[in-house]
Amino acid sequence: MAKKKAEGYLSGREARRIAKENRRITNAFEKQRKRKNVPESEYLTQMADPNNAVEFDNLHTYFYTDAGVVKSVDGVSFEVPIGKTVGVVGESGCGKSVTSLSLMQLLQRPQGQVVEGAIRLNMGDKAYDVTKMPNEQMQKIRGNYVSMIFQEPMTSLNPVFRIGEQVDEVIALHHGEGKTKEDIKNRTIELLEMVGIANSQGVYQMFPHELSGGMRQRVCIAMALACSPKVIIADEPTTALDVTIQAQVLDLLRNLKNKINSSIMFITHDLGVIAEMADYVVVMYAGRVVEKGTVHEIFSNPAHPYTIGLMASKPVVGKKIDKLYSIPGKVPNPIDMPNYCYFKDRCEMCVPGCEGEYPCKVQLSPTHFVSCYRYYDNKNQGGEG
Repeated sequence: MAKKKAEGYLSGREARRIAKENRRITNAFEKQRKRKNVPESEYLTQMADPNNAVEFDNLHTYFYTDAGVVKSVDGVSFEVPIGKTVGVVGESGCGKSVTSLSLMQLLQRPQGQVVEGAIRLNMGDKAYDVTKMPNEQMQKIRGNYVSMIFQEPMTSLNPVFRIGEQVDEVIALHHGEGKTKEDIKNRTIELLEMVGIANSQGVYQMFPHELSGGMRQRVCIAMALACSPKVIIADEPTTALDVTIQAQVLDLLRNLKNKINSSIMFITHDLGVIAEMADYVVVMYAGRVVEKGTVHEIFSNPAHPYTIGLMASKPVVGKKIDKLYSIPGKVPNPIDMPNYCYFKDRCEMCVPGCEGEYPCKVQLSPTHFVSCYRYYDNKNQGGEG
């Protein structure tokens, strides 16, 4: 009897076949992306709703690894309205950061590729499909119209350049025309003061390793806000900060959003921050949006069992319990996703029909959507995919 292979084991032949196939697919994507003199008409598009700053439409972002294709973002659709904050929540590895990196065109290529869907960016007088934009055009957009506060400030700041040089570079690149070095330096110091760094002149001359985690995070926020962008992606911007500084940073982001009428895509695990900051909430699980709605709808009437589990797992002030709730089981293998609801094996609320194919999107109110068989009926069964 043949010995059974361990789970996840790949023979040398199989690994070579996967690598060869990956190279063929990624080379085709890269060839398309590296073309020169791409006409603007190729990436011009129309916003489905002109009141949105960004629209993610059926976005698929895959990573072509030696073990197989990881469907990191698998059909994500949601909108970020102008002047609003959209909170994106979900456990680690659900595709939150990859969704935002797809918008910034900062995926680790050639392995990471947007294979399907559109990301429509509202430029005011026109709209661009970011997934089709060439690199040189994207460089004008990135940092200027869309900027990102990265999750890990120690790795996003260059360790061999002083803080001032790194912030100066952003301003010089996008808004440097007609400005002297002294003008740019004054703007950088103004930004450092704006994010609550008291010794801004001293910090200007320092290297990243001379600052604490919280100070580095503030510098990253200052860099992201340097050009007053229309869309700010905040990827867990308060992770390295203590609670009093967290509150200051959230106030800073909120005030800036109101001042320049920018939109914020706020990625976090902290439901308390979402309740305070967000106007809309998108709940992601295993690369898909399982529920989305206004912050009031999601917090007062969570519909998907995963959202209900997230709400139950957060501590409540004044409520004494022996043990915090945790969702049982684990996320399915992203290389081999099941052909039914991804949450089914962890769900404690299964109903007849859950063993069928992945559930469609069901509309509960004009702004509240959920993908779950519990809300199927004759009226809305087989809604949007």
